[in-house]
Amino acid sequence: MFDTMLEELNTGILFRGGELIELPNDIQTCNSNKGDGFIRNWLWNVPGFRRWRVTKLTAGEKLEVLNTVAYPNYDNDQPILGVDLLWFGVTRKLVAVLDFQPLVQDQEYFSRHYKGLISLNSKFPELRKNENMHSFDPEQYFSPWLLFCRGGLEEANNSLPKAFSSFLTCYWDLSKEMVDKSSRLSSQEVRKLQTHYDIYSSERDPAHGLFTSYFGKAWTDKFVHTFLFPDSNNDDSSFERE
Repeated sequence: MFDTMLEELNTGILFRGGELIELPNDIQTCNSNKGDGFIRNWLWNVPGFRRWRVTKLTAGEKLEVLNTVAYPNYDNDQPILGVDLLWFGVTRKLVAVLDFQPLVQDQEYFSRHYKGLISLNSKFPELRKNENMHSFDPEQYFSPWLLFCRGGLEEANNSLPKAFSSFLTCYWDLSKEMVDKSSRLSSQEVRKLQTHYDIYSSERDPAHGLFTSYFGKAWTDKFVHTFLFPDSNNDDSSFERE
């Protein structure tokens, strides 16, 4: 279901100078304890970003997941790119979340970084947020213009691929613009906010239960804290903006 989008993402990263970082074998690929699924991960060194990770989980016809998160360099207060795509084959249900995840929730920050995403939100009304985000506080690390959908085959085959391509292009364009702009947040603030993002996400991400069901708790705990959200190990949870 998501192979074409995965190829588009990885090809775009390569085109922009991305280089793969070697991962431990048990993180790069892992087979399900149940014998009915496997996971593959990529970690990229991309100019302008301190970390860009990609995950693809496949469990036969039952489930497919594509996830990617990109962290800009600390001298860039650009939002974090976040994408979660889930396809449940038996029920033919799609869950899709695509967002420029804001470091702070204020109008000046939104004005600097969200013109492109606001335009996409209008262009794809079927992917506008129309229900509450379970597990997460929408006022933290989610924007008012995220693309969100609970749909079916129609959205999976038509709306989502178009929105995904436009979304990636929009984010690449924003990164290009930031080369000539100075960040409003200091490098120290960006670092602390990105760290808090990892701490917050590691505690709230519902994927922990999903990965545990396929790969066991020990592997999942390691995966969450060393690959998905490695800065969650830092004790910065009490951070408040200065």
